[in-house]
This record gives sequence, C-alpha cells and structure tokens, in this order.
Amino acid sequence: MTTNRMDEQKEAAPAAGGTCPVMGRREAPAMSSVVLDRENPEFLATAYDTYAELRATAPVVRCPFGRGLADGAHPEGSKARGPGKVPGRDRLFVTRYDEAVSALLDDRLSSDFRSAMTPEQRARLEATMPEEFRPVAHSIIMLDPPDHTRLRKLVQPNFTARAMELLRPRIQRIVDELLDGVERKAAGRGEAVSERRMDLVEAFAYPLPVTVISDMLGIPVEDREKVHGWAEGLLHAERQDAVRDEKLRAGMRAFRQYLDGLFERKRREPAEDMISQMVHVQEDGDTLSHQEMVSMVFILFFAGHVTTVNLIGNGVVALLTHPDQHARFLADPTGLSKGLVEETLRFWGPVDYMSTPRIVREDLELGGTHIPKGENLSVGLASANRDPSRFANPDVFDITRPDAHRNIAFGKGIHVCIGAPLARLEGQLAFESLFKRFPKLRLALPAEEMRWGSVASLRGFSRIPVLF
Repeated sequence: MTTNRMDEQKEAAPAAGGTCPVMGRREAPAMSSVVLDRENPEFLATAYDTYAELRATAPVVRCPFGRGLADGAHPEGSKARGPGKVPGRDRLFVTRYDEAVSALLDDRLSSDFRSAMTPEQRARLEATMPEEFRPVAHSIIMLDPPDHTRLRKLVQPNFTARAMELLRPRIQRIVDELLDGVERKAAGRGEAVSERRMDLVEAFAYPLPVTVISDMLGIPVEDREKVHGWAEGLLHAERQDAVRDEKLRAGMRAFRQYLDGLFERKRREPAEDMISQMVHVQEDGDTLSHQEMVSMVFILFFAGHVTTVNLIGNGVVALLTHPDQHARFLADPTGLSKGLVEETLRFWGPVDYMSTPRIVREDLELGGTHIPKGENLSVGLASANRDPSRFANPDVFDITRPDAHRNIAFGKGIHVCIGAPLARLEGQLAFESLFKRFPKLRLALPAEEMRWGSVASLRGFSRIPVLF
C-alpha cells in the first residue's frame, strides 16, 4: 500500500536535481518506496497523495510498477505475485501536466512494446505468444505509424462530431429505456418513491455504454447476452497470473471464435455497422487482415464501454459527495452536464496512468530530465490532471471550472482515445437524464464506505448502491 512518506522517499532517492556524474545530465530520481499498481484498490485509495509527492519531487521520476495490459503477451511476463513481490519492473513516470502533454505528442516515444526488441526477440515472442492475447498485442493502441494511421483512419469517421450528433437520439432512447426499467423493477418490489433502490453500475452505468457500442459494432441483439457475459468474465477475471488463468483465456477464445463467425455473417449480409464496414473494406482491396479486424473489434468493444462505465459512476459519486456541486447541478442539469463530464474526467478520470509504457526510441530531454534511449516511460494522466501549475485548486471538485476541458484523461496526440467523443456524449446524456428523472438520488451507504475497485485495472467503483 502506498503511504505518504515523503521523508523516506527523499532518503531512498537522489535529489530531484541530481545529475549524472559522467555526463553532467539531470537524471530522474528513483522513488523506490512507491509502487504504482493500479490493479491494487489500496493503491487507488491513496494514489492522489502519492502523485502529489511525486510531482513535488520532479517532473519525471523512476518507480516500480505493477503489470500492464501487454504483459500477458509475454510467456514469462505474468508471474504469480508473491507476498511483497513487486510484479513489474522500474520505469520512468511523468508526473506533471506540461511534461505529460509533451510526452504524449513526442514521436520519439513508441507505443509498440516490441520496438526495443531485436528481430530474433520479436520472432521468438510471436512464436510463443498465447493466441488469446494476440488481439491485444496487435491492437491499434499498441501500434505506431504507419499501421496505426491506417487502422485509425478506418474507424475515425464513426466518432466525429457529426457522427455523435446522429447518435444522440439513439443514445437518449437507451438512457430513457434503462431508467424506465429501473422504475418498473422498483415498483415491482413495492418500493416507495425516494426510497427505491438500485446498484447504479449494474442497472445503468454498465448497460448504457455496452448497448451503445454493441449497436455501433453491429452485434446482433440475440447474441448480446452471451457476448456481454464474456465481457463481464474478462473484466472481472484475475489478472495477477493471466497466462495461467484458464477462465480468462477461455473467455478470450470464445469471443474470438464468435467474431470469426460474425465476420462471415456480415460478409454475406452486410448492414449499417462498423463490422460490416471492416469486412467489406478488406474485400475492396484494403490491407486490413483478419487479425487486425479481430483486434480492432476487441479493443473497440472493451475500450468502448469500460471507461464510460467508470466516467458515469465516478461522476455520480463525486456529485453526491460534494453537496454544493450537487445543488448547483440540480438547478441546471442541461447547462452543466458538459462541465460535470469534464470535471469528472479531470478529478477522477477512469485511467490513472498508461499501464503499457511508451518505449524511448532515442535519447531526449523532458522537463529538464535526461531520458535515455530504450527506457520504458509511463505518463501519469491522473497526476497531470491534478497539477496545480495547470489547474487552480486541483483537489477541489468544481463542475463550473472554466478550463476543466483541458484535462488529458483520454490522452493526447495520435493515440488520443478514439472513443472519447462517444464517452463524453454518453456521460452528458446520462448525467442530465438521471438527475432530471431522479432529483432525490443519493448514496445508499455512507460516503466513507465507498471503495475503489480494480475492474480492468481502471479507476471506478464496482458497486454504487443508491436510493432514488
């Protein structure tokens, strides 16, 4: 568990302004007493204090990390965690806003974890990589240009501002149908108005984005129960030993086999959906391979709803635990829904830091710190979004904050989350409709009893019991 031991950290590491005795260059201080492990709920509970300490130390520090998304691709990369054992290796961590933005925009940093490998190492990795992890290892989030550019160009039109406006009525209908269902179930249980109960995640925050992305991809309604079941299994699977987790691997295999069959159905009977677009672009001479299609759908499906679940859940909890902001929002939910989305992303964004590091392709300097070629570097999105040099009073939750939209919760640059416009729209409609319909919505347990979960290694609440 991370603690606020600034003095211990300073004793364990060189000063922030320390220099390399040979080259005269400032090196990143080592923070050996801090383990950044977003799979650990105890870490999530105290992470913002830790980030404040790291920001005060230096713009770039060196820390041990937990595992990342790509570790399952390595046969030896997912070892069982022993007591007290640090699961990952040290890497550089960017703590402050300006340096985080610079890193995200720097093409000298590679998103492909294989970029530092020799041809022999890459060949060995491909030969030994578990088949179930290939959709992640070959996905758009782990590729550099030109492959990244080609794949992103294929799906980008589905997430433009115009495309989002066309989706708005459909998303609003889904929101209304879910809230209607919540009311019917409460009535069926005989619960009085304002004393009705629901788990916000299970009843609303989860089914909304998963229904929307299923519609967009073209997953048939009759298949969704089993597809969502696989998704739930994957999201809640034990990742501490992913390669050996047969339940996790079986779910990934089943989803891939399902996609193989769905692609064939879409070739025979295309519709107005993203999977139909993909299979027919391939037939029209594009170089999109079957593996690339599987990877794209895999990432769009999971990334297309998991972060939004947490955006909605985190925003509701933040609002309900800040009475002044809650009252302000109830007075104008339509006018303040965008502000609530942006401030939630800044204050409690779904992704604390990029678990899969960028690979430094050549020596560079970041925030006055020497970054050597071959280093692994992670950008602290949550830390940057609480940087007092960028956001005034950053630990205050303020839905009218004028510059909240400058948050980097979804990243920046060529790898900015492609689904960010969709998540923002879903969040706005969810917040506006939820609090208009249920103005007496409140937590069903004391705020101090709420606990961060670690679903898919993101910041969110596994359960949010509320009364309405």
